[in-house]
Amino acid sequence: MSTWFVTGASRGLGAAITREALERGHKVIATARDASAVLVAYPEQPEGLLAVGADVTEEAQLAAAVEAGVARFGGIDVVVANAGHGLVGAVEEVSDAAARALFDVNVFGVLNTLRATLPVLRAQRSGHVLTVSSVGGFATAPAVGVYGASKFAVEGISEALHGELAPLGIRVTIVEPGGFRTDFLSGASIRVEPASIADYAEGAGPVRESMAYHDGRQAGDPVKAARAVVDVTGAAEPPLRLQLGSDAVQRVEAKLDLVRSELDAWRQVALSTAF
Repeated sequence: MSTWFVTGASRGLGAAITREALERGHKVIATARDASAVLVAYPEQPEGLLAVGADVTEEAQLAAAVEAGVARFGGIDVVVANAGHGLVGAVEEVSDAAARALFDVNVFGVLNTLRATLPVLRAQRSGHVLTVSSVGGFATAPAVGVYGASKFAVEGISEALHGELAPLGIRVTIVEPGGFRTDFLSGASIRVEPASIADYAEGAGPVRESMAYHDGRQAGDPVKAARAVVDVTGAAEPPLRLQLGSDAVQRVEAKLDLVRSELDAWRQVALSTAF
């Protein structure tokens, strides 16, 4: 059995992954900004669960959580950098404060989590890092461009990390969920900037409306998503990217088709720039 370190473990996909891992007999160091929120999610307090308060924007808190987890369970085998939140608004409508707050959690929070946990994995010369991105981190859309940018950053970090850690026996997988029926589209997990510029009503408006409509109607089952995430850690050759949900597959395929089509159409221009 493995020991897992999960950020954002009190709700949403993080809570589902934590529960699935516990039910399979793994031990979990489950972090959230408020440890009591984790205990509310798991009132039975299973023996393999260690709930620790850790804000991913606070390096010292993450370091303390890792120290407590290693002291309790002896090591860490799987790291799930899951904590994050959403942001809706046309790029120009998003305030500087909102963009910076988003990147503090979604990007710098991942970096803080990695700096806290990787020394343990490197010392073991084993482990698996899962960074929870989004299909929007591969193919973004109007009204969620800044959120998508934060997940694009996570994917860039993770791609490089994959190459850096492979020689050390540590695997990396980027998880790209589509829409899952968690509270992600609720006010608890997403900030909506005011639709303040009328010119963007046509480009960003439909996405705003669609996200509001789909809150609570998402097609994806978070329990099945968590099952897939735990399964992938047991694969002999885990993928660099794991899409979850038919909508994620469709959006990735559409972008791959577009990139290939444009590459082919403009290939001669690209190749004409050599000396």
